[in-house]
Amino acid sequence: MLPDLKRLIEQMGKEKGIDKEIIVDALETAVLTAARKKMGQDLDLEVHYNEEAGEIETFLFKTVVEHVLNPDTQISLEEARETLDEEAELGDSLGIKIETETFGRIAVQTAKQIIIQKVKDAERDNVYEEYKDRKGELANGFVQRFEGGSIIVSLGMSEGIILPSEQIRRESFRRGERIRAFIYDVKRISKGPQILLSRTHPGFVRALFEMEVPEISEGLIEIVNIAREPGNRTKISVRSGDRDIDPVGACVGMRGSRVQGVVQELRGEKIDIVPYSEDPVRYVCNALSPAKVDRVYMDEEARTMEVIVPDDQLSLAIGRAGQNVRLAARLTGWKIDVKNETGIAEAEKEGAESLMKISGIGERTADLLYGEGFKGVAMVASADPEELSSIKGVSTKKASAWVEEAKKIIDRESGAGLPEDR
Repeated sequence: MLPDLKRLIEQMGKEKGIDKEIIVDALETAVLTAARKKMGQDLDLEVHYNEEAGEIETFLFKTVVEHVLNPDTQISLEEARETLDEEAELGDSLGIKIETETFGRIAVQTAKQIIIQKVKDAERDNVYEEYKDRKGELANGFVQRFEGGSIIVSLGMSEGIILPSEQIRRESFRRGERIRAFIYDVKRISKGPQILLSRTHPGFVRALFEMEVPEISEGLIEIVNIAREPGNRTKISVRSGDRDIDPVGACVGMRGSRVQGVVQELRGEKIDIVPYSEDPVRYVCNALSPAKVDRVYMDEEARTMEVIVPDDQLSLAIGRAGQNVRLAARLTGWKIDVKNETGIAEAEKEGAESLMKISGIGERTADLLYGEGFKGVAMVASADPEELSSIKGVSTKKASAWVEEAKKIIDRESGAGLPEDR
């Protein structure tokens, strides 16, 4: 049925990268299926691969009996001793070799289909086993084709897919073009393993830096976090346990050679590399780079920071469409409110003037209250007198009077715009 079977099994194993035992099992299953289809499902059939002879052997087993009632499953003692085994006894089960050529063309075609399917299944298993532990790695391949907006990437013996959501906008590839992507997941589906690739995942940037910067792959430098808007800008924070290593300088490289390698792969995406700091204020200031920061007011409980920058640094700190401050907030995990000096000065002036509406609060006291976080009448009205009295020079009695008057001012101002009753 299959000439030069031994050579064929070895050749198939090498070409497909499949264990020989899997191919042999597929062949035995296929021939057994063909034999049952031709001879009947109820017969006692066995199929074995004879490696020495290089052939698949099929045996029909019959039980030795005195009187044959079913010739398909039984054989008489006399016939068994004459044709099979001179020492046969009643109750023995003897195998009769069946030539595979007798199975017929349809049975052989069925067998071939089973072999092909089993080999495909084995190939799929091999691909899954190879890639399931490669999550988080880079994959190099070639653009094979496009399907419904997805890019199908040839990875050699397997295929990967870059879904539309994992592609960078404005980035285009041609069929046959080399492409590099990040393996973020490997799934088993009915069609076989699905290798999911991405060029937008933050891990893609991490893996590129690991490739370009030996100190990262060696563990001397750690990438703490990555905030990315694919195709536009990325911020990464780095640190090193070795004081002799400048983590930012190492990632940038001589004349920017290392970071440029990453930028080129990302087709011009801007990358800011900032030093990580355990001090959250310093970390936020670093993250807002390249903008310079004058001072910071931190609310640790709410995890917010009010960052004050010089007037000429405001647009740089915020970035186009708020991108710089948005990425800095995602990188650090703090909510960041950026204000310029002029805006703060005006706010302080307005706040102080508002506080001076309360009897007994002059310019100096208003500045003191503002500095303590009471930035207007409304905040005084909602304050606890004890909290106010904790400020130097403010008694409990005075604090209570301020709170009551502030409430009256709020009520008066909120009612000023209402129409009078008629």
